[in-house]
Amino acid sequence: MNPLPLVSLGRSDLRVTPICLGTMTFGEQVGEADAHAILDLAVERGINVIDTAEMYSVPPRRETYGATERILGSWFAARPGMRQRVVLATKVAGPSRNMDWVRNGSADLTRAEIVASCEASLQRLRTDVIDLYQIHWPARNVPTFGALYFDPSKDRAYASIHEQLEGLADLVKAGKVRAVGLSNESPWGVMEFVRLAEQHGLPRIASVQNPYALTSRALDNGLDEVLHRLQVGLLAYSPLAFGALTGKYDDIGLDAAERPGRLALFDSMKKQRWARPEALAAAKLYNALARRHGLAPAQLALAFCYRSWRVTSTIVGVTSRAQLERNLAAWDTTLSPELLAEIDAIRWTHRDPAQ
Repeated sequence: MNPLPLVSLGRSDLRVTPICLGTMTFGEQVGEADAHAILDLAVERGINVIDTAEMYSVPPRRETYGATERILGSWFAARPGMRQRVVLATKVAGPSRNMDWVRNGSADLTRAEIVASCEASLQRLRTDVIDLYQIHWPARNVPTFGALYFDPSKDRAYASIHEQLEGLADLVKAGKVRAVGLSNESPWGVMEFVRLAEQHGLPRIASVQNPYALTSRALDNGLDEVLHRLQVGLLAYSPLAFGALTGKYDDIGLDAAERPGRLALFDSMKKQRWARPEALAAAKLYNALARRHGLAPAQLALAFCYRSWRVTSTIVGVTSRAQLERNLAAWDTTLSPELLAEIDAIRWTHRDPAQ
């Protein structure tokens, strides 16, 4: 595997590798000892950025709320000096999505809630500073997590973007956060966060963490231009579409016991956008395309994200060291212009079924 370079994250002073280790499996599918072993391997192989969130593990449950951050905290405690070697990113949960154990089910995300959530994350992570603190999903009414349409009739009162930026500014001024970002955001949201930050001298967002995969390329329909022109980095999540782009479900479906993954293990995941019949059907076409070109399906899907000009860093989530090794090996794969054209031909007919 060729060495991973360091790239700037937006206009911030953070320098990150183009592959990021996602950790939402830690505490549910992956126990603490195995999580530590995966983290060790990631750093050994050159990954320097680790992403987590206060609501992890996934699928979210009251019993595992904060578990992933606690596992990362125990890893830092057991590895003196490791905290200084990595860029640590975490997220404050947006308004309640039927999770009454997060801020007592708050329907908003206020300045005070942002600060309090960050303080709790710092304690779980056993660190004094978070390198990238992100809003996990918007407080305002906006289609997210597979919803297709904006519905103005659902608008309600919420903490303004200006107020949320003030909360993030409080954390930056206190030295508890180095840079700030968003997740699951729309083009308008990104532009408004940047506009208000520049107008009022508040922290400018460095990055947006949104889905980007062969079966979910809504970002290519306008958000990519916004990120490029505003110099905001993209942290691409779910590049393997929750396992659908590995080929594991092509012939056995979601209900078989063989080769289980998140979509098969958890009933709640079978309701996710990644498990839609049309999303699985499109994934099967991409997986077949990979095989015709002598590639493993995951190799094609990851290389597509790794080498896209749109992506600053691709978040890979794993349940074993072996999975991480395979994901890293795909870094050396280059897709020909002809193969990229075949990918676009599939998208032309199937669009973005896991949007």
